[in-house]
Amino acid sequence: MISSVPKAKFGGDLLLIETPMKLAPALLALVALSAPAFAQNKSGVEKLYILNCGEGVAGDLSRWTPGLNVGKQQDFVDNCYLIKHRQDWLIWDTGVTDAVAAMPQGQPPSDARAVAWKKPVTLAGELEKLRVKPTDIKYVAVSHTHPDHIGNVEMFPQAMLLTQKAEYEWPSPFGPRFKPEHPVTKLEGDRDVFGDGSVVILSTPGHTPGHQSLLVKLGKTGALVLSGDAAHFKDNFDNRRVPAINDNADRTLASMQRIADVVAKEHAQFWINHDKAQRDTLKLAPEFYE
Repeated sequence: MISSVPKAKFGGDLLLIETPMKLAPALLALVALSAPAFAQNKSGVEKLYILNCGEGVAGDLSRWTPGLNVGKQQDFVDNCYLIKHRQDWLIWDTGVTDAVAAMPQGQPPSDARAVAWKKPVTLAGELEKLRVKPTDIKYVAVSHTHPDHIGNVEMFPQAMLLTQKAEYEWPSPFGPRFKPEHPVTKLEGDRDVFGDGSVVILSTPGHTPGHQSLLVKLGKTGALVLSGDAAHFKDNFDNRRVPAINDNADRTLASMQRIADVVAKEHAQFWINHDKAQRDTLKLAPEFYE
């Protein structure tokens, strides 16, 4: 008896294969297993750039680690993240104002314990090198409204500002932060920016009333969580240390735990904005992650 051999047929645009009945269940199972895995690897994010948006020195580290490191100085960095989604450009945080680049001694700190900032490069210059115009940016999302994170927001006057309602309406000690005519979407919780799960704003209050972090899913690199100031250093995050300057300690701790849960669930890397030791291990623009 001659065994049955699969025969190929063309049905429309698909190549259909007639298979012996014994093989069909196995093939169907293989397709069922492969399809979700393929879908999970797809991401709308094409590139993510880390931009140098400031470098500084903290006068007294105990400001961020209460009871520890009294009088110790420490280097800080300040990152912005430029994200090219297949739909549009988004920039996450805008760093220390570019005006600081023209100050030979940098920007003096608000008090002796805070950070003295310098700008070795400007955000405008970094974008120009990448051939990205400020008018190309559709969304400018900020983790919170401290000056080292919103210093260049008005470089993008046409871009939709994405911030928590609680943050926008907070009577900040730093005074007015946005021009009233700047378009804004006031969020009340998480937001899937592009609708495909690849760029998701996470509500993580505590450092300020409307602080937020960002989950980014890349096709090759995998998932990342960008910290904002939910934690300033890896040691603070690992040991759940709450800076004395934070708005609410309990909410800070809850947000740290939420981030830890997201990192575990998504098998994500946690990129901490001001942690120089970590940033020294990452690649800066014009290199990128995809």
